[in-house]
Amino acid sequence: MSKMTIRVVHYINQFYAGLGGEEAANALPESRKGAVGPGVQLQTIFGGKAEIVGTVICGDGTYGERTEEARAECTRLIEGFRPDLLVAGPAFNAGRYGFACGDICSTVGKVLGILTVTALYPENPGVELFAKNTVIVQASDSARGMKAALEGLARVGLKLASGEPLGPARLEGTISRGIRKNFFFEKNGAERAVEMLLDKIAGRPFRTEYEMPVFKRIPPAPPIKDLGKATIALVCSGGIVPKGNPDHIRVSSAETYGRYNISELYDLTPETYESIHGGYDRVWANQDPDVVLPVDVMRELEREGVIGKLYDWIYTTTGTGTAVAHAERFGREIGAQLKEAGVDGVILTST
Repeated sequence: MSKMTIRVVHYINQFYAGLGGEEAANALPESRKGAVGPGVQLQTIFGGKAEIVGTVICGDGTYGERTEEARAECTRLIEGFRPDLLVAGPAFNAGRYGFACGDICSTVGKVLGILTVTALYPENPGVELFAKNTVIVQASDSARGMKAALEGLARVGLKLASGEPLGPARLEGTISRGIRKNFFFEKNGAERAVEMLLDKIAGRPFRTEYEMPVFKRIPPAPPIKDLGKATIALVCSGGIVPKGNPDHIRVSSAETYGRYNISELYDLTPETYESIHGGYDRVWANQDPDVVLPVDVMRELEREGVIGKLYDWIYTTTGTGTAVAHAERFGREIGAQLKEAGVDGVILTST
């Protein structure tokens, strides 16, 4: 392979193929010869060491809602180009696009035995789903980081295709795949551990050899003393909104939420409410929005005296690919409004 140009297929979504945005999300899989969209810049970065022989395109909605069909067709199109390497994305923090990139890389690697690499933001849901199945270059949260992401894809992709082993994720700029390797050190583990402890105590920089995830400790709220007199609010991350999505909440990677009055509603009907969530099959939710946002059941509990009152307003957004920073802001703002309104408890519904 070192004596010939590496054959690359590039997978992108409808937006980067120039087909359109959300209105073209249901675009069917197709292939084009050569580089398209960001692939043109990627081809330049390869510097003649690799050639993008074909581009495979699929709408994010199509891949997310008709996954098996889209997966099979995209795999067939990719195989037709006889590539040495599949590069997908970069998808940044776009949830559906990240899912598609991770899924097609995982599938092509398993089914066709082809090397694969994609680029995602660490909080993209595709990371959690597919990090063990494909190499993922760490990208920024938006297309502002396109150049750096493409450079990372080219560098890592060329390494993979040439058979050069990848180093640790933190040095390669990739996301950890959970693979641990044994190394020999002059000092034993006890000595190294004591040195790290001393560095930590002294405020000197150090790096653990066994990194653990860090989770925020959120103290639970005290229990509601008398549920029969309590006002309960519904907050939803399942994308249930009034018909037509009046606040234009994004189907994934949401940056806003909506607040809607339900004081006169005892049931959510498909004529008045719908799901705009981009991360699950919306068929059942659109037939009966109450399966995601149970206003009907809460009204029954209200009538039976199980709860004192259902709050007059609901809050809703979409949870797929939403950045932690935005989610924390939603929580602070919604929590402050509910507290000011005298709400005693909240039920958060998702999908």
